[in-house]
Amino acid sequence: MHPGPLDSEPPGRGRFDEAGDATRRTLLANERTGMAWWRTGLTSVAVGLGVGKVIPELTEGTTWPYTVVGAGYAALGIVLFAYGTWRHRNVEEAVMRGAFARPGWGFMRAITAAGVILGLLTTVLILARP
Repeated sequence: MHPGPLDSEPPGRGRFDEAGDATRRTLLANERTGMAWWRTGLTSVAVGLGVGKVIPELTEGTTWPYTVVGAGYAALGIVLFAYGTWRHRNVEEAVMRGAFARPGWGFMRAITAAGVILGLLTTVLILARP
């Protein structure tokens, strides 16, 4: 198979294209960031499965607190998937317009609070062993 122009030629067809190259780098960085949101979401869902389903199977006594905290981690993961996808698209559209898309600080505070609360609840579960 013959390589296409994007496979065989440098950006700008051998000429340095600062604006085009910067746009390509920014879009690729945005892609990596979008995938990082997804990896974090997958991790949160996996932690939710571990805390909410696996640990209760291995413990004796009360299991509902583990289920609640596990469901919280899974819900946070779902939110991270959705936000990461939305943010990726929002940044891409801004780059194509030559603009900058700031993250929603209210949302960032909310997911930070959710992470802190889930982390504290997990610590309580570890220490209390209900």
